[in-house]
Amino acid sequence: MEQFFPLILLVLAFALLIVLPARQRKKMAANAQKLQESLSVGTPVMLTSGLHGTVAGFGEGTVDIEIAPGVVATFARPAVMEVRTPDGAVLDAQAGEVVPPRDERTDTVEGAVDGDGDPTDRRA
Repeated sequence: MEQFFPLILLVLAFALLIVLPARQRKKMAANAQKLQESLSVGTPVMLTSGLHGTVAGFGEGTVDIEIAPGVVATFARPAVMEVRTPDGAVLDAQAGEVVPPRDERTDTVEGAVDGDGDPTDRRA
């Protein structure tokens, strides 16, 4: 059994370093594909650069985004990072789930109460 120990370690290292990250990439690609399929004209979106706008049209591998009234710019489809919803929630391409609006999240520290009961603002 001792002679197989190094071989077992190599197989485990292969699984940890190659197989698991590949599964994660595949899952992220599927989430991005689902986001791309959910796009339609009039959908509010946020691009990877942080630019907010509304989908105005589609091209071959591109999406036209209205960034201001009457101002339409063309971007590559993968540049769309999030689909915004009217209630402030977002469909995140990387997480693959709907994230609630900032004021409804429980993991934020704004308005947190410290040990003595006083509200604190912990922003730097």
